[in-house]
Amino acid sequence: MLDGDFVGLRGTSRPVGEEGAKPRSCHFGVKLWHPQPRPADRRRAHRRPHRIQERARPSAEEQPTMSYFFSTPVDIDIVLEDLDDRSAVDVKLDKNRKEKVPLYLDGESVKGQVTVRPKDGKRLEHTGIKVQFIGTIEMFFDRGNHHEFLSLGQELAAPGELQHPQTFEFNFKNVEKQYESYNGINVKLRYFVRVTVSRRMADVVREKDLWVYSYRIPPETNSSIKMDVGIEDCLHIEFEYSKSKYHLKDVIVGRIYFLLVRLKIKHMELSIIRRETTGAAPNQYNESETLVRFEIMDGSPSRGETIPIRLFLGGFDLTPTFREVNKKYSTRYYLSLVLIDEDARRYFKQSEIVLFRQAPEGLTLAQEQNKLMAVS
Repeated sequence: MLDGDFVGLRGTSRPVGEEGAKPRSCHFGVKLWHPQPRPADRRRAHRRPHRIQERARPSAEEQPTMSYFFSTPVDIDIVLEDLDDRSAVDVKLDKNRKEKVPLYLDGESVKGQVTVRPKDGKRLEHTGIKVQFIGTIEMFFDRGNHHEFLSLGQELAAPGELQHPQTFEFNFKNVEKQYESYNGINVKLRYFVRVTVSRRMADVVREKDLWVYSYRIPPETNSSIKMDVGIEDCLHIEFEYSKSKYHLKDVIVGRIYFLLVRLKIKHMELSIIRRETTGAAPNQYNESETLVRFEIMDGSPSRGETIPIRLFLGGFDLTPTFREVNKKYSTRYYLSLVLIDEDARRYFKQSEIVLFRQAPEGLTLAQEQNKLMAVS
């Protein structure tokens, strides 16, 4: 018996008359087929047609556009402080677009300026202006509900009027940002600054996103992964990875040793799989995506052969491992060893690994955060 087993993949048409119709003659003596009018139709038939009066249409310049209906009477600019000295993260909006977002750490203050500018010099009446710092978890399958786990607010102006541009300062000191920002398949965790100009008709709202990194150090014990797997009387291999926990710029080092080979193996590859779990039972969603495929062997191996593994993680779009974030979602990573035989059948074995974000050298706040996490 082995510790584990590989999993195998493999007209005709016809005229229709009208009921109650009678032949009637016209002025030309030709018999025509007319439906029998109902009493209401007779009254309508004796009415004189109304003369349609054409009205002059407004020109294209006079016609209101969609931007007219959805335009706001005020412009709002949000500027975060120290952007020149702060790192930025490329956040993927869709397949072809990315946006640079300023990077913050847990415990850092979020401060900046808000400029409210009435359009066309018109007077703006409002019932108050406020700024908020918000952290939310958005489920893509439940877009109507956003789960706020952080909400801080400050009043910028009391009810009154604005006729000229006015700038307000805000400062959220030493904000605890307990979760790292995340943009997944079915879930998004985001932090943002929101400014609201309250009005009697409709509020004017502007938001500005920022990105948060959280540095975590796993327990000091970092045991290796070692397993004997195979298919009875066909294949028996032993694989080993040097450790089970890696930082995002780490290198996966290991080896594969063939004890028995009776299958005609075409090639072998190592994959990194990200598995995202959102929601709670029974409304739970699981999504898996293969982030990278790395071919480690081409051709059939012989008995006793050893294949080395060396995979650099720094070039891939990885996040730390997340477990039960606010009891809303989890993200786990797996190393998948895949063998393909000459008949294109696939055999694979997966092992979970833990990824974490290591504090860079010289980043004092991040190093302090690491120490606190190690103690806790």
